[in-house]
Amino acid sequence: MFGEHELKTHFIKIGDKKIHLLEEKNDMVRYRRDDREVLIKNKGEKLKILPAPPIGYGVRLLMIKFREPVVVPPRDAIGGFVEAPVEIDVKVGELSIDHFIVGREKYALYGTLEAGVICRYHVSPFHTEEPGSIGVAKLVVSNPSPEWKSLERVVIPIRGTSMYYEGTKAYYPLLVVTIKDHAPEVNNTGRALKEGLEAVGEGLSLPNFLMRW
Repeated sequence: MFGEHELKTHFIKIGDKKIHLLEEKNDMVRYRRDDREVLIKNKGEKLKILPAPPIGYGVRLLMIKFREPVVVPPRDAIGGFVEAPVEIDVKVGELSIDHFIVGREKYALYGTLEAGVICRYHVSPFHTEEPGSIGVAKLVVSNPSPEWKSLERVVIPIRGTSMYYEGTKAYYPLLVVTIKDHAPEVNNTGRALKEGLEAVGEGLSLPNFLMRW
C-alpha cells in the first residue's frame, strides 16, 4: 500500500478508500479516488503513496485519549503503543496530486474556552504490543518523580513532523512523555521507532510540548 506503485491499470485499497488507476491512449493514466480525478502523462515515473500527519484543517496538535488511564510507579517508565490517525499524500515526482483522510475525522478543544486550541482527536487503548491499525505511535512514559503518576491522554505536536512507513503500516516518530509535577512534557523525537522503516521528512526532533491542561 505505502510506497511506490506502477502507473498502470490496477486499484490500491487504503483503509476505507480505494484508488483506481486506468491506462488510456497516448501514455495517459487516469487517477480516480472518490470524486477526485487526475490525468497523468506516464513518463516512467511511479506513483507514491505516503503517510502524512493528520493536520486536517490546519491544526498543529493531535490529542490521543487513552481508553483507560496508565499508572506509572515512582522513578520508573512504561513503554507502549497507541492507535493514531494518519492522512494520505499521493505524489508523482515531488508534486502532490491528492491528499485525503482515512477513517473518521474528529476534533476537540484542548485547554480552556478562552485560551484553548482546536486539535485532532482520537481515542485508543494503550497497547503493550504493536496494534494492527494503519497508524501507530510508540510512547515511552517516564515518571522521574518520587510519587505515583497517572496519565489519561497525550497531546502530540504534529505540524512538520516526519513520518515512517512499511507495507500497510504508518508510524509516528518515537514519542517520549515525561511526567513533571502535574504537567507532562511530550518530546516528538523525530526518530523511527524501529529499524527498516522508510522515512517521509528529515527525521528532526520537534520542540518539546508541555501539557498544561
